[in-house]
Amino acid sequence: MAVRVVRSLVLTLLGVFFLLPLFAMAEFSTRGANGTRSLESWSGIVSDRDLVEAILASVQLAATSSLVVLVLLVPTMAWIRLRLPKLRRLVEFLCLLPITIPAIVLVVGMAPLYAWVSYFLGDSPLTLTFAYAVLVLPFAYRAIDAGLSAIDLKTLAEAARSLGASWGTVLLRIVVPNIRTALIGASLLSVALVLGEFTIASLLNFDTLQVRVNLLGKRNAGVSIAVSLLSLLFAFVLLFLLSFVGRRRRDTVAEEG
Repeated sequence: MAVRVVRSLVLTLLGVFFLLPLFAMAEFSTRGANGTRSLESWSGIVSDRDLVEAILASVQLAATSSLVVLVLLVPTMAWIRLRLPKLRRLVEFLCLLPITIPAIVLVVGMAPLYAWVSYFLGDSPLTLTFAYAVLVLPFAYRAIDAGLSAIDLKTLAEAARSLGASWGTVLLRIVVPNIRTALIGASLLSVALVLGEFTIASLLNFDTLQVRVNLLGKRNAGVSIAVSLLSLLFAFVLLFLLSFVGRRRRDTVAEEG
């Protein structure tokens, strides 16, 4: 009984800790003149063309960055586990290295490179995909590594190869379905990080969601808070979908077993 009470108390405190700022943001963004409630700040999101373009750019960046990281990491990590296990520590070190480097230092190193990127590819915000792929690499690596560690990759690959499957088939039909939850987790982490990134985009002079929110905060705090709350709710929805997919996957495996 005492354990249940303590658990309920802890969960309640955690719920208040996380939900209270969200309620405060919702209250502020709907605050109108003379104490009335208004959705003017929320409607301002749609009416601000620059903000809409920044939101679309950030969403596209999140999608492209996640895709680039998954395409690079999944085949590489699977191949290393199957054929080159001695290189695993080296690849892990290289993938985790960006997390130890401050974003401002990354920008200093990337600025000369992006002068050439802008020259050849233009000044589209989508060119930030290369920088963001490096930024999310450590988080995606850990998620995928956990997924690969949970399966007997070598046995599955050898069984598929003995039945005549090509390496591409092994990757797409064997590896990817078995680490689907890990891939979704890596994608979610990538999306959350890209949508919240400010330093690199600001210092490289690209107009993304967080850069626009920072500018809006100086002239229209209500719209700025509304956009921030919207991005948080979007991340929560993604987290819910991840937990739903993961639970459904476990239930399916349990039924098959």
